[in-house]
Amino acid sequence: MLSRKPKKSVLFAYLIVPMLLYVFSVFVPLVAAGFYSFFQWKGGPNKTFIGLENYVTLMKDSVFWEAFGHNIYLVILCVIGQVGIAFLFVIIINSKLVKLKGIHRTFGFFPSTISAVAVGFIWTMIYDSRRGLLNWFLEAIGQGAKTQVWLNNPKIVMTLVAIPLIWQYIGYYMIILLSATASIDSEILESAELDGANTVQRAIHVILPMIKSTIMVCIVLCVSGNMKAFDNIYVMTTGGPGNSSMVMALYGYKVSFTQQNMGYGSAISVAIFVLGLLVIGGIQLLSKIVNKNEEVV
Repeated sequence: MLSRKPKKSVLFAYLIVPMLLYVFSVFVPLVAAGFYSFFQWKGGPNKTFIGLENYVTLMKDSVFWEAFGHNIYLVILCVIGQVGIAFLFVIIINSKLVKLKGIHRTFGFFPSTISAVAVGFIWTMIYDSRRGLLNWFLEAIGQGAKTQVWLNNPKIVMTLVAIPLIWQYIGYYMIILLSATASIDSEILESAELDGANTVQRAIHVILPMIKSTIMVCIVLCVSGNMKAFDNIYVMTTGGPGNSSMVMALYGYKVSFTQQNMGYGSAISVAIFVLGLLVIGGIQLLSKIVNKNEEVV
């Protein structure tokens, strides 16, 4: 016997609590930040309405725009590292050379379950100049002259803090892409193999076009996550040396809670939200243009 379709009222009753939680945790803080961004506010009961002055200051704030540039750099590295390497692992796992694929999926996803703070501490110890694994390895292979205080080098510090983020979330995107490749008809891949296509050719010309919508979802998730990156960088460098690893969320935190300038910190939060939407929208627009050009060709 087929079960009856549940009534709309029953569905609504099941959804009302998670919907309220989502609204309370996402939209209420956003609206509150937008409201307080129009005030000079130190966090107490007293606040002074100043209109758009916080946003005018934000447009001229060189530290904020430097932090925005760091976020863009972080996004580029993480899209290439997280999504790109995840796709590479998917191709390797799906190949006939790899056995016990369930184990690879489990261990690949494991870093994603670790707290971002714990990951930050782990990699801080790896980069440590006196007892760190990286300097120890360089000395072990006879390259002791190349050892340094890694996180104090402003030229490479953003790359160094990006590596833990890439390492932590490769498995997350790998699982998403594995699910997408599982839906591809095996006969298509077998036909490509019979036509002489090797593993690389099948990956580029068969698998990649068939899961490009899933890859686009992964890119959007990656961009949105790294536009508000905070935990790892706060633990590893707190934005230093100087402002060389400062990102927008960390700058907003320092302005709000270190300088006690809640009004300006709220304006920074709104700016992070708007800039994140613009970057994601630009990527989706670029994707549509590329797809249209492919259809024309």
